[in-house]
Amino acid sequence: MKKRLSGPVTFLTFVVFTLSISLNSFAQDISTDPAMISAGEALFNGNCKACHRVKQKLVGPALAGVETRVPSIDWIYSWVRNPAKVIASGDAYAVKIYEEYGKSQMTAFNSYTDDQIMSILAYVKAEAEKVDAPAVTATTADGGGQAGVPSGYLNAILIGMIVILLLLLIILTLIINALKKYLDQRDLNEVDREIVHSKYTLGSMVRSSGFIFLVVFLVSSITFKTVIDGLYSIGVQQNYQPKQPIAFSHKIHAGQYEIECKYCHTGALKGKQANIPSRNVSTNCHSQSKAGTNTGTGEIAKIYAAIGFDPSTGSYTGKQKPIEWVRIHNLPDLAYFNHSQHVNVAGVECQTCHGPIQEMDVVKQYSLLTMGWCIDCHRKTDVNTKGNAYYDKLIELHNSKKAMKVEDIGGLECAKCHY
Repeated sequence: MKKRLSGPVTFLTFVVFTLSISLNSFAQDISTDPAMISAGEALFNGNCKACHRVKQKLVGPALAGVETRVPSIDWIYSWVRNPAKVIASGDAYAVKIYEEYGKSQMTAFNSYTDDQIMSILAYVKAEAEKVDAPAVTATTADGGGQAGVPSGYLNAILIGMIVILLLLLIILTLIINALKKYLDQRDLNEVDREIVHSKYTLGSMVRSSGFIFLVVFLVSSITFKTVIDGLYSIGVQQNYQPKQPIAFSHKIHAGQYEIECKYCHTGALKGKQANIPSRNVSTNCHSQSKAGTNTGTGEIAKIYAAIGFDPSTGSYTGKQKPIEWVRIHNLPDLAYFNHSQHVNVAGVECQTCHGPIQEMDVVKQYSLLTMGWCIDCHRKTDVNTKGNAYYDKLIELHNSKKAMKVEDIGGLECAKCHY
């Protein structure tokens, strides 16, 4: 006969069973809709990825399985919107996380709706269930190019002219030999015969009008090409790579840790300028990560000094000083460029213009950023019209084309950039 369980044990089993049902119910509430997962991915990459990964610890804990670690979905809503309030309430799990990660408090996202938070959980759950695939070397967009630079054309023209001159020289030599043979068959006096068969010396060749013309032509052509190249390079700063006051590595941050560009350069989403990240953005991460991958504590100490932060006590001294970053990408004042129009509306990736930024320890100007380079892009780039009623009439008018290019919607009008 089986032994009956005691009252307390039976009650404990019931509690565990009830809690497991609650957690499983919470997990089942997480959507598997691809649209929901896609929306969550965008939010995760834009705001969460700087501190979190799905399957590994970073600045904060790994998020895989978070639905099984917290009491309820309401707890997650409260935590995302106001983590400081949850910690201050004395919640055991919140305090545990806070203490475990060096009292580094998560940024509050009080504007997030329930659906947005659930979409992030949907993405995290979908990623957690995926089997890790072998790493694949990422390809980068071809944003360099030489569009608009005539140097290649000038080289081709110069080489072509030299080839033509050599061919003319060969033809003239053949004509001279043919004339000599013809004159040898004629009855020439001694003086004429001596002239016909006179030998060319180095001195006579150098003094000849043909040689002088050839030298003058070559020198003039090379000088002309150099001047034209120089004129076209005015204002072009491709490959400009200045030394910065702090050795910040995009290869580490955007490459190794895959931090979304727009997490730091928030202006790219909402304004003309991409903006230099504030010092608080750096401190938000480096109040926890106090040593750099390549430079140890040396470069991070410069950030602390600039913001007046004492990492040993976790307090601010009040003594601040600016970080004098050196600007790299600098369009002329006569040209208008809006980051948000390209990033938000057109969906242009940062690498399209800035190159493989995730591979650069020291950032350089990757593309030409000339007017010809921009025009060439507007002629080749398709307009993303899907789901945008603004373009419905234009699509109807351009139905004879496979796809509308930027130039079809006024992308080549002078006033678009030179207002």
